[in-house]
Amino acid sequence: MRASLLFIPTLRDDPSEAEATSHRLLLRGGFIRATGAGLYTFLPLGWRVHQRVVQIIREEMDAIGGQEMLCPVLTPAELWQRTGRYEIPEVFRLEDRAGRPFVLPMTHEETFTFHARELRSYRELPQVLYHFSTKDRDEPRPRGGLLRVREFIMKDSYSFDRDEEGLERSFRLHERAYHRIFERCGLEFRAVQAESGMMGGSESVDFLAPAGAGENTLVTCGSCDYAADLEVARGLPAAPSLPELLDSPAEVETPGISTIEALAGFLGIDPAATAKAMPMVVAGSELVLLLVRGDDRLDEARAAAALGADVRPATEDEIRAGFGAEPGSIGPVGFTGPIVADETLRRGQYVAGANRTGHHLRGVEAGRDYTPRFAELREPRAGDTCARCGGALRFQVAIEIGHIFKLGTRYSRPLEALYTDEDGSERPLVMGSYGIGPGRIMAAAVEQRHDDAGIAWPPALAPYDVHVVAIGAAGPEAVGVAETVAGELERAGLRVLFDDRDRRPGEKFADADLIGCPLRVTVGKKTLEDGGMDVLARGTRAEERVPAIQAAQLLRSMLETLR
Repeated sequence: MRASLLFIPTLRDDPSEAEATSHRLLLRGGFIRATGAGLYTFLPLGWRVHQRVVQIIREEMDAIGGQEMLCPVLTPAELWQRTGRYEIPEVFRLEDRAGRPFVLPMTHEETFTFHARELRSYRELPQVLYHFSTKDRDEPRPRGGLLRVREFIMKDSYSFDRDEEGLERSFRLHERAYHRIFERCGLEFRAVQAESGMMGGSESVDFLAPAGAGENTLVTCGSCDYAADLEVARGLPAAPSLPELLDSPAEVETPGISTIEALAGFLGIDPAATAKAMPMVVAGSELVLLLVRGDDRLDEARAAAALGADVRPATEDEIRAGFGAEPGSIGPVGFTGPIVADETLRRGQYVAGANRTGHHLRGVEAGRDYTPRFAELREPRAGDTCARCGGALRFQVAIEIGHIFKLGTRYSRPLEALYTDEDGSERPLVMGSYGIGPGRIMAAAVEQRHDDAGIAWPPALAPYDVHVVAIGAAGPEAVGVAETVAGELERAGLRVLFDDRDRRPGEKFADADLIGCPLRVTVGKKTLEDGGMDVLARGTRAEERVPAIQAAQLLRSMLETLR
């Protein structure tokens, strides 16, 4: 492919709207362009990379018996209404000209389950069906380029089994296939236990790629193999420095104090010796008090899991009505509603709000002064130790590149996807759901493999294997030799980008570094003199002169080494 004929609109300067490294370099390298907030067009270079990812996924899915198909994006709303997901805020809802409701789904559980109703007998099971399809998500804050978007392509596959034993088999098959996919893509990643969220089900595994930008946090232990997504990670905080025990709570005046930091400073105590009150509203009306240690943050996902329902923070008016005090002075003693306390508050005495504006209580003890239910509510943080071995926990920003779920009968029951078992009884299909985002794999690869000059693609994902640069200043002979070399490399099975443009050498080299093909071949005046050519490995920047007559064999060998 001649660069002079390619649509590669590279940019010299960083786009002002790009914060993540992957966003910045994919824009600068001419791989993607925004058509709106969270909406991206894959330009020719970007689409080549995307399709290379797709092909790797397809090969590994086929290897475990997956059957590729394609479902429509426009989906009758009835399917989502029957599963209870129609009102999810992120779902795009629309009507046709006759007023019939539809959704633009962010995932296709409902549609695949609808088609799986044609699996009528246990003899037809198990089945694994998958597709690559456009998804839409009404993302309120699109950001990070391909990391948080409103429209994207996803591979989602679905397994259909007779029972939980079959689901376990299908789930582990996918888990191993995902490991192979990400290894082939050249990514550093970890598979961790995670929350199932809106998907539901009994178990899920998240595949996280550590990166300089991302929406997830990977928590690992420096002393053992413990790893988890922040949403489900468990860390043990340092022990608090608690004051002397009291026989009963003692009220203290705290005028104008409304934050934990101010309270700790005013009383001269460790912030960890306080109990932070977090009033929440459950199911739209019930006021519930959640308590965490003063130096901790409440994890709302854990709170929702502990309460078994969606929650939202209470308003100031709801707090005053429920506690009879301003928000900065509320606590558990005397509150008549449900109380859920973090496990860290199970033992010891803490300072808490007195439910009287401008006052707090010293020596508040769970079980004696109030009766809570205990749960894991706190968000793990730096300084925590591993609950398994006591080692220090490490927190890394990460990109979610894949997620697999054990759905069970979450979708088959409401959609009546039933099969007849060998005893003649009808049973719901037992399902699994497995997603991968090719665009996120691209972003993760760039985040993990780049330098100040641009991208250094893993060989398996690069748009071209070799970037041949002809130095035009060396004369027509150099351009002719470079074209011959490019042709020979392509005939040898390599994918070649030939930069035949009439540009300065520095500009050509800058574009080559930015685009990031694994190998760059330069043909110029010096190489013409000795019948060789200069080969640069993009990732390591190691350069060597090789004989032109052995170019194809040597470059194929170098690529295999880079893989």
